[in-house]
Amino acid sequence: MTEQKTETALSSDATEVRRQKLALLRDKIGDVYPAHFHRTMTNAELAEKYEGLEPDVETQDIVTVAGRVYSSRNSGMFMDIRDASGKVQIFSHKDTTPEAAREMLSMIDIGDIIGVTGLVRRTKRGELTINAHEITMLTKSLLPMPEKWHGVSDIELRYRKRHLDIMSNDESKLRFQQRSKIVSGFRRFLESEGFLEVETPMLQTVYGGATADPFKTFHNTLKMDMYLRIAPELFLKRTLVSGLSDKVFEINRNFRNEGVSTRHNPEFTMMECYWAYADYEDMMALVERLFENLATTIHGTTDVTFGDKVLSFKGPFKRVPMPDAVKEATGIDFLAIKTDEEARAAAKAAGFEVEKDWTWGECLAFIFEEKVEGTLIQPSHVTHFPKDISPFAKEVPGEPRLVERFETYCNAWEVGNAFSELNDPEEQRRRMEEQLEQAHARGEKDKQLDDEFLDAIDQGMPPAGGLGIGVDRLIMLLTNAPSIRDVILFPARRNKAD
Repeated sequence: MTEQKTETALSSDATEVRRQKLALLRDKIGDVYPAHFHRTMTNAELAEKYEGLEPDVETQDIVTVAGRVYSSRNSGMFMDIRDASGKVQIFSHKDTTPEAAREMLSMIDIGDIIGVTGLVRRTKRGELTINAHEITMLTKSLLPMPEKWHGVSDIELRYRKRHLDIMSNDESKLRFQQRSKIVSGFRRFLESEGFLEVETPMLQTVYGGATADPFKTFHNTLKMDMYLRIAPELFLKRTLVSGLSDKVFEINRNFRNEGVSTRHNPEFTMMECYWAYADYEDMMALVERLFENLATTIHGTTDVTFGDKVLSFKGPFKRVPMPDAVKEATGIDFLAIKTDEEARAAAKAAGFEVEKDWTWGECLAFIFEEKVEGTLIQPSHVTHFPKDISPFAKEVPGEPRLVERFETYCNAWEVGNAFSELNDPEEQRRRMEEQLEQAHARGEKDKQLDDEFLDAIDQGMPPAGGLGIGVDRLIMLLTNAPSIRDVILFPARRNKAD
């Protein structure tokens, strides 16, 4: 059947045309979605093997490749097909391609997946090409692809139909390939540092390890409420108690039933690790080595472009205590302030609106967020957090209002959080009971005391440093992504009806 006769017989609706071609193909060749097809190499392997092939040279090498059709010219005489590794040009001409293969051309649409066997050559223009001897239909696509030059321009459609986004947008494809390398890089780096990877429950009877609203479900067989984890912290600490390893880590999915923004998704990835006989200073150095390693793995350098800025992930990072940073930005010396009342008065005198029951530490943290956080563009560690907002970290010697905690900031975003972990079982219980009272006062009636964790701490947990890193945010920084939804394959979205 010639191309002209086929087109005349088919509908003008693009999808219907494809369905009619599918029916014609079934009549002609039978199985249009075969289970078995074996290529001899990927397109990237082909390009590498014949990198030195001179223009206007044809080999006698027969290869078999496969991929999706991305462009078609001269009634299919020239086609570009792509697999996940790259593209290759296909040439089908009466002088080189049997009639049975050429008869397939009118049935092939942009987006179809085909297999091609033929001779390798390089054209006069330098394009690596396969002279087709045989063409096999592997998958008939029933929907048109996005327009070649613009891809999927609708932002919400890109997130909802990620397969089209990656199919038509090389930047998105590269970003998710880089994401995979970064997550693998976390694992390789931590293992090289002697950490043991463990897995802890996502489905929990008592949620904890952070302050956040959980997703709640019901187990039909056990007839009990359960929660998707908001953090793996308490289970990882129990692993440390066990003596399984002095260094443990987990790359984990967490779920928090809270807001959605360019930096927040209800389901997100964290890396948490705990290191016995280490402290927050050790964790700062670990973060610097990790970030430097990941940046170099992806970019070959520690200098990374994000928007209009160049971020340097070369350690050591700037380190500044929170009270010092606030004093430099506002002139308020919180270390010289003795009471909660004085702290609130100083904040109000400087023009800040604070709540009437805020503590010294809450005032300090609020002013830091308002005046300092936005200035932390290059990777920096902010240390010595108020104990008021850090109930599970050890006190700074000589200053009981502050704790050995740091957060790592970059591009004004918090990307890491670490403590010298509290391991005094009586103090741990007291603080958790106090936190529980506060949660119940806020209306969090599902919040419970994790007695199994407290029992484990009673057994004795070694002194340790603990660290959590927001993997998605770090990937945003390393891949120049403006929104967290750009680095999550299938981010949370409203239903179409909404």
